Amino acid sequence: MTAPGNLYLALIHHPVYNKNGEVIASAVSNLDLHDISRAAKTYGVRAFYIVTPLADQRELVERILSHWTEGVGARYNPDRSEALRLIRIAVSLDAVLDEIARNGKGVPVTVVTDARPHPRNISYSALSELLKGEHPYLLLFGTGWGLTQEFIDKADYVLAPIMGHTGYNHLSVRSAAAIVLDRLLGDRNFLS
Repeated sequence: MTAPGNLYLALIHHPVYNKNGEVIASAVSNLDLHDISRAAKTYGVRAFYIVTPLADQRELVERILSHWTEGVGARYNPDRSEALRLIRIAVSLDAVLDEIARNGKGVPVTVVTDARPHPRNISYSALSELLKGEHPYLLLFGTGWGLTQEFIDKADYVLAPIMGHTGYNHLSVRSAAAIVLDRLLGDRNFLS
């Protein structure tokens, strides 16, 4: 299977919950930038958006990206540089939707991820089929303790959660993104 070329990712830092259930803006993690961009590059994602309303966090992302795409890091590790070039910085989901709409084939269909089952869950196989079309899709991941319920309710789809065989279900967003991308876009031909 070739990558569809119409999938975008966004890592949302607000509105998310903290461990006490309060709505917050979470801090950006350097590891998320590196690991999710590498997974996105591997699976052919068009762009990976870091979404935060906090100016200091957007500036931090810019500094990290500058080091790895223009500075010493770019010369030291060109493969990492290539992956990090997928990252775009945005102040809000609306800004992401507008940018994708201007550069693509319309406003993207939004698909949120959540660790909990939801009545509007879409399966990985159903979403994989939808991705075969030309319309853009935006896959939204939350930080902290997950996206707010209000944010989830506004999405077009809610992707089925990743579930193991234990009662423990608190993956890092980096791990979840890699699993989701492989389930949606992974090459299964080598398994035959």
